[in-house]
Amino acid sequence: MADKKLKIGIIGTGGIAGAHVSAYMKQPDVEIVAAADIVPGRAAAFCERFELEGVRCYDGGGAELLAAEKGLDAVSVCTYTAAHAACTIDALNRGVSVLVEKPMCTTAEDAAAMCRAEKASGKVLSVGFQPRFDANMQMIKRIVESGVLGKIYYIQTGGGRRRGIPGETFCTKKMAGQGALGDIGCYSLDMVLNAIGYPKPLTISGFTSDYFGKSPKYNLREDRHLFDVDDFAAAFVRLEGDIVLDFRISWAMNMDTPGDTLILGTDAGLRIPSTNCWNGSVGGPMTLYHEIAGEQMQTEVPILKNDREKGDLWNQKIRSFLDAVVNGTPSPIDASQILINQAIIEGIEKSAALGREIEITIPEV
Repeated sequence: MADKKLKIGIIGTGGIAGAHVSAYMKQPDVEIVAAADIVPGRAAAFCERFELEGVRCYDGGGAELLAAEKGLDAVSVCTYTAAHAACTIDALNRGVSVLVEKPMCTTAEDAAAMCRAEKASGKVLSVGFQPRFDANMQMIKRIVESGVLGKIYYIQTGGGRRRGIPGETFCTKKMAGQGALGDIGCYSLDMVLNAIGYPKPLTISGFTSDYFGKSPKYNLREDRHLFDVDDFAAAFVRLEGDIVLDFRISWAMNMDTPGDTLILGTDAGLRIPSTNCWNGSVGGPMTLYHEIAGEQMQTEVPILKNDREKGDLWNQKIRSFLDAVVNGTPSPIDASQILINQAIIEGIEKSAALGREIEITIPEV
């Protein structure tokens, strides 16, 4: 396979697909051979914009592309979120590896079905969490795993925007499933859960609101009457290992931040400055609060630079996926971990709708 170019298909040619294609075009062993969208002419226009010659374009979406294309090695699934599961499962069932954009899907059961399809196919399923490749995000995990924090018992995380409600496919349950909770909440959850080994959630008490998304005062889009997802979410999550997670995320609020991320341990605590959505790096130098010889100390963890030879985070996301496809190695982003992420997101939504705490059970894979 070393002398053979990987044949790649792009399913969904909206905004995020451009980032995938830009990264694929930098890989010497890749040939983009097909693209599909459900909007007539959109895939062809996309390929023309990126000067992709000889690419076969389909107006019937992922199902048409996958049925017609033989010999594909992998696809990127860049559709609206509610279509992620069907496209991913179809591809895996046909023996095609998948890089699916985040959020993984809209329900825990769909996430589990995707994991089952990966397991049955023997192919690679990776999820689009490029922050995992950032040196500072990796430092968070290294600090936790070093044991310097002691036993971790409380985590506060989240982030979000004072104003920043997206439009189109992000803002309806039919297409997105969730709003800010899924769109950027999945990033902040992954940042801390990956650092502590992805313990399973036990119970969730969640809250969601949509005060800004439906308001003509704050949402000036003409399609705001279609808005039916959350623009703010918060939750108190009990995790295995006697850990509690205090979570909040926002597309719009009357505050500059819902707070920094805090990881509290019995020996030290770590403060991670907030960002708008955790889709790249941390918001500034981290601070470790600890004691030395009985004296309270603060140690600044300076911002680390990423390895330029590896390219930007998107390049690393794509390259790590391709390497797994070529070498038959495990997925760089374990989908079974993101199943837990998805279960928490869905649990927050369900708890909020019921107005009470609920128990969480992770579906079997």
